[in-house]
Amino acid sequence: MAWKGIVGKSFTPDAFETYCEGLKWSTWRPNFIVLHNTGVPSLDQRPQGLTQQHIANLEAYYRDNQKWSAGPHLFVDDKQIWVFTPLTVSGVHSPSWNSVALGVEMLGDFDKDAFDSGRGAQVRDNVVAAMATLSTVLGLDPNSMRLHREDPKTTHACPGKNVKKLEVIQRVQDKIEQEAQEHSLSEAHP
Repeated sequence: MAWKGIVGKSFTPDAFETYCEGLKWSTWRPNFIVLHNTGVPSLDQRPQGLTQQHIANLEAYYRDNQKWSAGPHLFVDDKQIWVFTPLTVSGVHSPSWNSVALGVEMLGDFDKDAFDSGRGAQVRDNVVAAMATLSTVLGLDPNSMRLHREDPKTTHACPGKNVKKLEVIQRVQDKIEQEAQEHSLSEAHP
């Protein structure tokens, strides 16, 4: 299987929105988002978040060790949103849903790391922003989001017990609503 390549660029939430608005989903269009956590590395193992070298190491791991055609679409840490596999092609992240869903990896081990405070809350906020952007740009219903552990072909509890699906969905819906209000206000008062 040929390696699909990576984008390997990081974005702030606002820059990620601009990036996504410029993409064309013509050959592949996802139906929903699957949320993951890295487990290893954990937040403690990456005190400065992910770097360009970490992303290059992940590419080598998925391509050369795993022999996969791609990896997840995004890696999100407490500082930025990394685009890994191009968002316009299918990735490899969840056995049942690779061909129909975007894979979003959060830096952390959310069986142990807090998801509601500290760096974990910053990861959460960045992933909510990324998911709100993807939902808006692609017309995805945030309620369609799935956790990796919901995949019937998965055997581990990813993205960890501290990630509550309904809370994430509510935050994504709130973010979409907030963004829509901000856009309508900026259009009304240029």
